[in-house]
Formats: sequence, C-alpha cells, structure tokens
Amino acid sequence: MDSRGYNSPAISAELEQPPIAMEAETPASEDPGRKRRVHGMLKLYYGLNEEGKADEEPQSLDPCDINGPHFDPEHYLNKLRKECSLAELMDQETCMVKQIRSLDSDMQTLVYENYNKFISATDTIRKMKNDFKKMEDEMDCLSANMAAITDFSARISGTLEDQHAQITKLSGVHTLLRKLQFLFELPARLNKCLELQAYSQAVSSHRRARCVLQQYSHMPSFKGIQDDCHAIMDKLAQELRQKFRDGGSSAKDLSECVELLLQLDEPAEDLCEKYLNHAGSRLELDLQSLEAEIRPSPPGPALKDSSTRRPSPSVTVGSPPDGTAKTSALPSPSSNTDILEFIDRGCNEFVSSLCLVITSYQELFVNHAQTGELASKNIPQMANSKLHAFVDDLAARYFSLVERRIKEEKGVADNSLLVRALDRFFRRLQAVAKLLPGSSVPQQGTEIVIRAATERVKQYLAALQSFYMDSLTDVRQALATPRLSLAAPGAGSHFGGSTSGRDAPSSLPELLSSLSASILNQIKSVLASVHLFTAKDITFSNKPYFKGEFCCQGVRESLVVSFIKFVCQSSRQFCESAGDKGGSTPPALLLLLSRLCLDYETSTISYILTLTDEQFLAQHHNPVTAVTALCAEAREAAQKLLNHYVKVQGLIISQMLRKSVETRDWVNTIEPRNVRAVMKRVVEDTTSIDVQVGLLYEEGVRKAHSSDSSKRTFSVYSSSRQQTRYAASYTPSAPMDTNLLSNIHKLFSERIDIFSSVEFNKVSVMTGIIKISLKTFLECVRLRTFGRYGLQQIQVDCHYLQMYLWRFVSDENLVHFLLDEIVGSSAHRCLDPAPMEQSVIEVICERG
Repeated sequence: MDSRGYNSPAISAELEQPPIAMEAETPASEDPGRKRRVHGMLKLYYGLNEEGKADEEPQSLDPCDINGPHFDPEHYLNKLRKECSLAELMDQETCMVKQIRSLDSDMQTLVYENYNKFISATDTIRKMKNDFKKMEDEMDCLSANMAAITDFSARISGTLEDQHAQITKLSGVHTLLRKLQFLFELPARLNKCLELQAYSQAVSSHRRARCVLQQYSHMPSFKGIQDDCHAIMDKLAQELRQKFRDGGSSAKDLSECVELLLQLDEPAEDLCEKYLNHAGSRLELDLQSLEAEIRPSPPGPALKDSSTRRPSPSVTVGSPPDGTAKTSALPSPSSNTDILEFIDRGCNEFVSSLCLVITSYQELFVNHAQTGELASKNIPQMANSKLHAFVDDLAARYFSLVERRIKEEKGVADNSLLVRALDRFFRRLQAVAKLLPGSSVPQQGTEIVIRAATERVKQYLAALQSFYMDSLTDVRQALATPRLSLAAPGAGSHFGGSTSGRDAPSSLPELLSSLSASILNQIKSVLASVHLFTAKDITFSNKPYFKGEFCCQGVRESLVVSFIKFVCQSSRQFCESAGDKGGSTPPALLLLLSRLCLDYETSTISYILTLTDEQFLAQHHNPVTAVTALCAEAREAAQKLLNHYVKVQGLIISQMLRKSVETRDWVNTIEPRNVRAVMKRVVEDTTSIDVQVGLLYEEGVRKAHSSDSSKRTFSVYSSSRQQTRYAASYTPSAPMDTNLLSNIHKLFSERIDIFSSVEFNKVSVMTGIIKISLKTFLECVRLRTFGRYGLQQIQVDCHYLQMYLWRFVSDENLVHFLLDEIVGSSAHRCLDPAPMEQSVIEVICERG
C-alpha cells in the first residue's frame, strides 16, 4: 500500500481540472493554521526538516517500516495477520485509509495554492521579454547617433586646425601687450591711487608688477619704470607711517596701515612695538580713569579715629530678635562709586579694549603672518612673545587697582555686591583666556578672587569677634544696672543700648538666652553671606578652591572653628588672675559664661558645625578640627570659669569673715547676747548666691540629711575630745592629751579638698564656696587668742551658720566638721575655756 504510488493518479486528475474549480477551492485553503499543518504533514511524510532539507538521520532498514525505503508490503501484511486480530486489522485499515485521504487532500491543496503563482510568474516573464525587446531597439538607435556625432566632430576639427593655431598665437600676443600696457601705465596708476588715498589698490598693483620689473630690470625701459614705482611706493610708505603715528586713526585704519606696511616689507618687529605702544596709550587712559576712582583717604583726626575702630558687629542678614546688634557697618572710604560699578567700568572699558587690541593684533601679526609671503619670516612667534609681555604688564596694573579697590570694602553689611562684582570680574577675564591661550591673566584673576574671599572671611571673623566682645560689654552693663533682678523677672534694663526697659532681659536666664541667640543669629547671618561665594550662579564657585579648600579651611576652620575657639579663649581670660582682669569681672558674668560654654559643649557647637557642613557641602580632604576637640575645649573653659566663680565668691565671703575676726578683740570682748551681723550677712550672701546659681544650673545630688541637722549642737565637747578636754581640774597635761586625740581623730576623718574642681550643678558650686569660706574662717581663728566670751561668741556664730549653711551643701557632715574645727580651734586657743550652755546658744540664735 505505497501511498506515493497511490497518489500519482489523483495528482494527474487534479492537474487536469480547469482554473475555475481551483479558484473555488482556494478560500478554504487560505487558513494559516491549515497551511502550517499541511506543510508539516508533508515534510513529515517526505522526511524533511524545518528548512526543507532531508534529514541526515540513518535510513531504516526495517521492511515493516511503512515510511522507510525498504518497505515490503507482503512482509508487512504477513506480520499484521500473524500479530493482530481481525478487529485490529480492520482498525489498522481504517486508519491507513484516513491517512491516505489526508495526504491526497493536502497535496491537492498545495497545487491549488501554487497555481496562481505559476500563472503570475509566466505573465511576468512574458512582459520582461517585451520590455527588453524595446530597450534593445533604443540602444541600437543611440549607438548609431553617437557614431554620426563622432564623425561630424572629426571633420570640423580637421577644417579649423590651421585657424586655431593662428588664434592661439594672436591671443598670446594680446595678453603680452596688455601686460606691457599695464607696466607702462603703472607709475601713472600708482600716482592716481596716491592722490585718491587708495593705498590698498596701489600696493596690490605694485605687488603684481614687482616680480616682472625685477626680472627685466636690465632693460633701460623697464629700469625706468621700476625706479619710478620705487619712488612712488616710498612716498606711499611714508604716508602710511605718518597715518600710523597719527593718534586719531581708527582701529580699522590702523589695521589697514599695518597690513599694507607689512606687504611693503616694513620690519615686523618695529610695527609690533609701534602698534602696541599706540594701543597702550589708549589703555593707559582707561587705567588712569579707574585709578581716579580710588581716591586716597584725606588725613585727619576724625578719619583716623574711624579707621582704627573695630568693624561693626552687624552683619548682613537679619539682626537678633532681642535687638542687641549694632546699627550699621563701617562705610567704605572710597569714592562715590561702589565696588560693582567700579568692576563694571573696568570690564566695559579696559578689559573690552584689551580684548579688542588682542584680537586685532593677532589678526595682523599672528594669523595673517602665517599665510602668504610672511609665513617664512617667523613673525608669529615674535609677535606672540611681545603680545604676552604687553598684556601681562597692563593686566598687572589693572589687577593692582582692583585689589586696592577690594581692600577698601571694609564693611560687611552687604556681601552680595562684592560677590557679584568678583563674579563679573572673573567672567570677563575668561574672554582674555580664550583670545590669548597660555596667558597668566586668568590665573592671576582667580588668585585675586581667592584672596578677596579669604580676606572677606577674615573680616567676618573680626566682625563676629567684635560683636561677641560688645555683647559681653552689654551684658556687664546689664549686670551692673541696679534695676536688673538676678533672681526673677523684674524691672528691665537696656541691654546693649538697643533694648527698652520694657523688653530688656531682666534675669540671668534671659541674659544667657539673649546672648546665645544673638551670637547664633550672627553666625547664621555670616554663613548666609559667605555662602554667596559658592552659589551655583557664580562662575568662580566651580573652581576647585571654592568647592574644597574655601568651604573646608576657609569657612569651617578659619571662620566657624576660629570663632568658637575665640569664644572659649576670651572666656578663659576672665580667669587668668584675680587682679586687674579677674578681680574686676562680675561673678555673675563668670557664671553666665560658664553656662554659655557648657551649652556650647552639649549642643551648640555640634549644631553650628552641622549647619556649616550642610550649607557648604564641605569635602574634608584635609585634616579638620573634630567636634569632640571643640567640645572638650568648651567644657574646659566652662569648668575653669565655674571654678573661678567659686573661688571669687568664696573669697568675697572669706574677706568678710577675715575682717570680722582680725578687727575684734577676742580676749576682752563682752558676753555674747546676739549673733554678729557679719554672720547674718554671710548667710544672706550665701542664699543670694544659691538663688543666682540655681537660675543657670540644676540642683544636683545631695546626700541624705539627718533628721536633726538644724538642731545640731556645736561645743568644745565634740567627738572623742569630749571626755578629756574639760576634766575636773585643768592641768598642763590636758592640752597635750587633747592635741594627740585631735590629731588621731583627723587621721580617721575624711580629707577635705578646699579648691577642688566643682561639678556643673548648684549643690557642688555652693559646697565649694562654703568650703572656702569656712576654711578661711578656720585659718583666721587659728591666728587669734580668745577669752571666755570670745569662745562663746564663736560658739554662737558657728551654731547660727550651721542652722543655715547645711542646706546648701551636698554633704552636711562637711559643714559640721569644719564648724567643729573652728570651735575646737578657738577653744584650744582660749585662755579661759568656759563654753556657753547649748540652750542659751539656741535662744540667742533663734532670736537673732
């Protein structure tokens, strides 16, 4: 049952069908899916792959393989009859019939699909044959015409050959005659051009004839023409030199003169010098005009005083909310024009004229000299060297004027004007860089901008320092005002001379807040002003210096860090000595500055440096001062100030106690009936100091107080000395035993460091002050001799101090110990040690 043999009659029958029948069947075969399926089955049947080629797989040798080349129908049928049942045979037959019919249908469909293509290809071939036939006829006609044209042209050339030679000879003669006529008429032509001042035409005509005249100068006629032309051109050159020396010549006339003189073989070096001298005289006028804008300040006492004043602390943007800033900046001592107008004038006049000179000069002596006859004379190198020297000399003078004018900008009120001026100055110099590559002018201009920015930072630092010192002066005045209440808000005072009594700070916290806020606002204003140097619309801000070193070393280190260090250093100067500097400093100012430095250590320094880094995006390539180092310096200053405050306040109270001890006759004193006034004053002052310190510092940690702290008794019968100090009889051996027991007691008592560093809290500060005061009291007592009533007065005073001072210290035992020492020391130095009854002491103290 070979299907290929079976399909042969069907194919033949289908090919005999008329085209109409195939066209009727065509729509059914237009389904793309059906086409793919039909082609797939045929390829599978014929053993083709996707590319339409036969598979290279080895062919099957099985005679039972119906698709193999060695298929044997008889063998296949015998195998089926042996292996399959009747029903399987019938199913196999049905399946095979279906496959045969499917293959017949698919092959018929392929014939239908390709029939129209065969017909179209036949028509196209027929049409191409007709077109090629017509094209062959046209090509034959064209070939015949070209042959006729060639023959006709050859006959014409043969006819005119003799006349062409005569015409060529006559044309040469005519050309020669015209040249000779030009040469003979050249002197007259040159004279005419000279009269009409058509110098360019005269030089062009002479250059055309110069070579011919030089070649035939041995002939008398040509020699005469040459001599006449030379005389005329010498006269023309003389007129050009005169016109070149004429100061009223325009730039165009000057350029034309130089070009013509170069064509007349004038020395290029002399022309370069003359051209630059002529241009320099014009630029000199611009420089003199600029210099006139910078008038020196006239001498005088008033001006000298104003020039030696410190810069005003007021800076650009915004004044502090408390109004502590000063009114205005120092005025510029320059003339009527501001810095922006000065730079504009310099750029529009001098720099523009300089660029025009450079352009004209290069066009004449550099670019033009690189072509034509002048290329071999090495003029460009010589001209370039002279131009660079000329530009560098004038630019140096111009930069000197600019720097002088920038130095006059002493005020820091408006920084935007200076930045705009520097930006315009920098941008206009870029034109010189483009016109004159290799010039040092742009680099020098950049250095001027850098120096101006650096100097501006120094001015802002000086202004901040001045503002800080003036603010401290205002604070000192406010502290000295009687109406200022240090304990609580009350009547106002004039802070810095700019606040009214209604809104002035009236307490230490308000003074501290006002001072800190005003300083911070000034720093922010300065940063905003300096930030203009790195704004995106400023041309020179893209330079590496302003992206790196200016932001890092200039602003962060030289301005912000330096100011913070200045605050710490100037604050520490109040603690240098107790003489002229330390003694005149109000203790409240020391306390306020210590709290200010402590606030800087905890938060302000970190905030300021973070703000600076965020605004300037500083890339810290170089080592910078760490925040921790600044915080440590601020904390050190705060600690030193607080220690000095404790020392000063302790010495003030100690002075009262010393005078009260040294000015009294303790041997002959009367029996005590009251507490001495100085002890009341000591308690009052200590209470005032406690309130003052509590306004700025926290309470601190105290040790647990005993329940009878205020009722503790002070007498000569204290601790281990009670049994031996006063025996039944006062014998000489008693003091020896007392000293021994006292020394033994001191060995086991806690050591008291009087001048140790205090902590940043109220309790520690008050403890330090009371330790100094009581230690002074003790030392003064040791230098005196007491009578009976003198000892009793000391008992009353110490009991009164104990009633109040124990509340202020961290450990009440410290007060008890020192007061014990005072009473014990006075009893040891008493001639008649008879202590007062404790009940009497309490009555006197309660009444006092």
